[in-house]
Amino acid sequence: MAAAADATTPITLYHLLRNSLLLRQIAPYLPPASLFSLALANRAFQALVYHSPDAFRYLDLSTLKSTAIADKHEPLDRGGNNWRAERMDEALTEDEFYCGPLRGIFSRLADKHILECVHTLVLDGLSVPADLVREIIAEDRFNVRILSIREAEHLNEHKLQQVLRYAVRPTRPPGTPRLKGLYVFGAKDPGPATEPVSSKKQRSPPRTPGGVMSSLGAQIGAEWNQRSSDALSCALARSEHHKWYQSEGRVLRKRPSPEWAETLRACEGIIFFDAVLCRGPRHDIAAVYAESGSRSAYLPPAVASVALGPAGCQSCHDCPEGPAVFGSSPAHHLPLLSPPLLHSSTIRAAQKPSMLPDTPPPKLVVRCEECLRGRWCERCNKWWDEKCYAGSASAVHTNGSTLTAMQQTEALQEMAAEGNPPRDIKVHMGLCTAHCLVEEMMSGAGSAGALMISAPALFTEIGVKRECFGCGPTCADCKALFIRACRTCRNEYCIIDNDGSSAIACDWCNYSGRRTRELY
Repeated sequence: MAAAADATTPITLYHLLRNSLLLRQIAPYLPPASLFSLALANRAFQALVYHSPDAFRYLDLSTLKSTAIADKHEPLDRGGNNWRAERMDEALTEDEFYCGPLRGIFSRLADKHILECVHTLVLDGLSVPADLVREIIAEDRFNVRILSIREAEHLNEHKLQQVLRYAVRPTRPPGTPRLKGLYVFGAKDPGPATEPVSSKKQRSPPRTPGGVMSSLGAQIGAEWNQRSSDALSCALARSEHHKWYQSEGRVLRKRPSPEWAETLRACEGIIFFDAVLCRGPRHDIAAVYAESGSRSAYLPPAVASVALGPAGCQSCHDCPEGPAVFGSSPAHHLPLLSPPLLHSSTIRAAQKPSMLPDTPPPKLVVRCEECLRGRWCERCNKWWDEKCYAGSASAVHTNGSTLTAMQQTEALQEMAAEGNPPRDIKVHMGLCTAHCLVEEMMSGAGSAGALMISAPALFTEIGVKRECFGCGPTCADCKALFIRACRTCRNEYCIIDNDGSSAIACDWCNYSGRRTRELY
């Protein structure tokens, strides 16, 4: 009878969440407010939420309204928050004031013995001064392994760099810092796509018979297809795996300062970031000096911000430094991938790219913009390495010194007159010598045009030129696809960024109205 009674007993939500495996899988999907509301149900749920180490292993505070500071366009001292009373203290610093909301939340979590269970903490877009980051790294009440402060407000980057360098100092206590991963360079994850809800009930327009698609079933199906498409787009937008491991171009929202490169080098192997140092050959001063005998081509350390894809150089399909591969390359050669994982707080899991079964891991090729100057097409992301692209005419003639456009042309003419044709020149004055430079000279560049056109076989189709300010430096293939010459005024224009243009005329020639100078 007892066995029959147990078989008929329904399984409740408490019985499911009491399983630590299920709780660990479900809890990260619930916002903190929902977990606290669940704890208010009864004493059993309260003990389950507050005393289980898996309930708050992943904590995302970026969606809480109580953590927000007053809007920039609103008065700061509107009252209504208890932490604003601290402003009455004249000794209060700016960082202490902006730390107030999160410090209050951390204090309440510490009182309930929840803060010590948090391993992944997300504070994207919140007010996170550098002093608060120092507390998270140094104080014993925190046990954070992965911290995300992307697009944080009131964050002094120089103070944050000092905090990180102090945390990884050689004389630090053993077992410190507990923080292993920091998301700070990328953009915060987009929220779910939600439609604004109107307070008034909107009436649907009357349906008129118009075929099969006007039926109610077809309209409902189209609506659900749109919702599925929005959900898929949101899910794809939340993943940056493709940005680092594919030919995506710029992957960081802004170029990191040189001080960040020194910080990443100091934290190498201790704290990992959502960006890596550029490993181009010009950043190795010993290799640069051994190859050229001069240190003029050396570049200081820089953070890699351009993803070039696994194909490598356009000519040799490789890179001098070798691509980074998950599982075989050092961990500090791989960036942390966004978004932060919900169910793991290890660096290996955060760096692991998405792979199909029985397939090798993808190759990671990233560079800084200084290494790619004049070697990378910003439209199609083709690029050439240092071996396949020796440099421009000025670099060949003067060992890398900077010359003006007139001096470059004179140097090229002098080299041709001396009987030393520049066979290794790929780019001259920012133009690829196969198509762009010849077309430029033919359009009226004078004697230099005759020099270029007389020996077209000396040049190969390598290099980039800024044809459009909206597109950036582009290669010859992209110019042939997107740059047109107007049949009326003979000027060149981009069909992508030149609004109002057509396939045969620019926007000015397409405008049929009276042409007058606009005063306002």
